[in-house]
Amino acid sequence: MSALALSVVLSLVSAVAYAAGAIVQERVAVSSPDAEQYAPLRRASWWAAVALNGLGGLLHVVALAYGPLSLVQPLGALTIVFALPMAALFVGRKAGATAWRGAIMATVGLAGLLSLVGASDAQSLSTPQRITVAVVTAGAVVALMAAGRAAHRHPAVRSVLLATASGIAFGMSSVFTKTVAVDWTGGVSAADVPSLAVIGVLATAGILLSQASYRGAGLAAPLATLTVVNPVVAAAVGITMFGETFRYGSTGTLLALGCGVVAAGGLILLTTERLQAARAEGVDAGAVETSEGGLEKAAVNAEPVPVHVPEPVVLRKGALVPAADVLVAAAAGETVHGDDTPDDPDGDAPVFFHGSLYGGAYIPMPVVDRHRVRIKS
Repeated sequence: MSALALSVVLSLVSAVAYAAGAIVQERVAVSSPDAEQYAPLRRASWWAAVALNGLGGLLHVVALAYGPLSLVQPLGALTIVFALPMAALFVGRKAGATAWRGAIMATVGLAGLLSLVGASDAQSLSTPQRITVAVVTAGAVVALMAAGRAAHRHPAVRSVLLATASGIAFGMSSVFTKTVAVDWTGGVSAADVPSLAVIGVLATAGILLSQASYRGAGLAAPLATLTVVNPVVAAAVGITMFGETFRYGSTGTLLALGCGVVAAGGLILLTTERLQAARAEGVDAGAVETSEGGLEKAAVNAEPVPVHVPEPVVLRKGALVPAADVLVAAAAGETVHGDDTPDDPDGDAPVFFHGSLYGGAYIPMPVVDRHRVRIKS
């Protein structure tokens, strides 16, 4: 097998390893509590995802040793294309037509953009440049994390923000890795220890942020965002600081801008597809927003609660009888009286009606007896 063919095979296997790691991360994010959204250290499956991502990175580095950067980097963009059918096959998560269009657009745009970046002589960053890049990177990652926290009510937006922060962290760790690799051609020195520490911090932050980005947002949108942002950031730093340029002069620059627009359009499609899916899930579940901003499950087809209206009754001869019966008796010409009393042996006492006042409690209402004999002194 030629060196070029070996680099292609290693790049494809690397993309498959990255896709498998992303699928495992997304499944872990779905089943982990909120307290473990960044680092579910007690989950063996999460460590398996970390191992798969590490394997993908190692194979990518080996592929770069055997093949040109212009070929290996675009092949790495196939991660999202491999992830969608693998997710449908192994975990039953099928992607819609919009997700597929967005994934293909993002992959084609990224592959075209990376293929237009020309190689340059090996260069390194000075100490002030390294400090500046590290500070700017840290500020961007923290700002995106804060924005993601503020957008916690919109999982798709929060996911894209965290995936962008993860892609920046991974891309800048690649920049520092290249810097250290150039320095080591002249021998290992203690001056590279801070750069190695920055690489470790950025790589760890990228892993944790990517894990959090899969929570509540599916697989396609965060993975595509991470896959695009990572090499784009590294390529931007290479162009601005390492003297790299686009091929074919002005024509190549215009083509690169067009590829960037295509990739961005794919990310927008993936994000809007996830927003629509989340909105549909919310309607199906009957989720309603409360005044406190939380979500409660409401019954969509709830039965109406029956309202019991008490029937008015009358206190007559020591017993409560329906008022309707008393009214019927009075209409028939019968004499209607109330309870027997010592002052009224014939039972000629007031009738007390007990009726409901606007659905409230019973209130005894005395009726004035017109036949009562008044004693005048």
